[in-house]
Amino acid sequence: MGAFHRLNLLHFTLSLVVIAVNGHNITAILEGFPDYSVYNSFLTQTKLADEINTRETITCLVLNNGAMSALTSKHPLSVVKNILSLHVLLDYYDPQKLHKISDGTTLTTTLYQTTGNAPGNLGFVNITDLQGGKVGFGSAIPGSKLDSSYTKSVKQIPYNISILEISAPIIAPGILTAPAPSSSGVNITGLLEKAGCKTFASLLTSSGVLKTYESALDKGLTVFAPSDEAFKAEGVPDLSKLTNAEQVSLLEYHASPDYKPKGTLKTTKDPISTLATNGAGKYDLTVTTAGDSMTLHTGVGPSRVAEAVFDSPPVAIFTVDNVLLPSELFGKSPSPAPAPEPVSSPSPTPSLSPSPSPMSEAPSPLAASPPAPPTGTPVGSPADSPAGSSENSTSDNAAGHVSAPLLGTIIFTVFAAVVSSVILS
Repeated sequence: MGAFHRLNLLHFTLSLVVIAVNGHNITAILEGFPDYSVYNSFLTQTKLADEINTRETITCLVLNNGAMSALTSKHPLSVVKNILSLHVLLDYYDPQKLHKISDGTTLTTTLYQTTGNAPGNLGFVNITDLQGGKVGFGSAIPGSKLDSSYTKSVKQIPYNISILEISAPIIAPGILTAPAPSSSGVNITGLLEKAGCKTFASLLTSSGVLKTYESALDKGLTVFAPSDEAFKAEGVPDLSKLTNAEQVSLLEYHASPDYKPKGTLKTTKDPISTLATNGAGKYDLTVTTAGDSMTLHTGVGPSRVAEAVFDSPPVAIFTVDNVLLPSELFGKSPSPAPAPEPVSSPSPTPSLSPSPSPMSEAPSPLAASPPAPPTGTPVGSPADSPAGSSENSTSDNAAGHVSAPLLGTIIFTVFAAVVSSVILS
């Protein structure tokens, strides 16, 4: 290969490095736009910002401060979260794409659809290119009006994130009346029993730890509830042999005194403190992710986060596959014994190494993917869609970016190899 071709390959590889190490941070991006400070604040309060930041291709339909203030003054935080979830499209739409929609209209999936609380088309948004240069937005529920329209472009990082301002909130029928209990009204044991965690619910009640959980509801609480099958699994200690204080610590270990929905857990890097935490590094959890799957680690063994039983700020309840065994009570998971080296002469019989714990670390299966959008589109699509224009649009890759170390490292290695090839040629 000639030097000229090697230089072309070098340039291409460098471009891949630049693309791979970039992500987005929605709150950091919006900090540069004071007109959306209220919207940005509620992305943080509802923890939707964490979920948005884990998505690779997304469009945020933002509301200015006046529209957001009118919305948030009428509804509790849990309803506001549902509404804002409906304004996060799981596809990339810039102004040009809005005006080039096939057949002039389309239904697109939103973040609300992935919650499991959106029956039918409730979690989809209708985007229609109207005559006269306007683009309308509305609920995908049949008969819904296009009550909102595209106002202007705010920011684009091409094919990664697009931020567009719309004139009014998209309100799907029934979303305002969706169950939104106050934190003090959450029936923890009722939700756990319905989710197949009756053993855990019974232990909370009999031990008195339920009152500790309930006292934390108003400030924030995330519960990791083992299923009934988890308590029957091989390797689970006999809990009746624990002291009362140890049982309390074990049950408090299954909850964090903070609201941590799925998106927040996926982006959490630091150890998670629990209700049992009584000092630095005591009774904490760590979390790892693989795709859409999350696994909790205790130091004794892993447990996959199975599903969300309840998610309404400031309370989240998840089921987990295994009982969480803190190392403070049950010790560290033993490391596997090293393989013996081959020898040519007799050697002393090695002592037996402890067997790995039945709860030892293992990869967890991926969680189910969100539902796919329907293939049909509304009838009566308008024709003669005008060409779109981009206002206040930018494609720079600076603001609101985070790194993707693993992919960046792989491509950087390829880049280094190409550099060496050019130099040595």
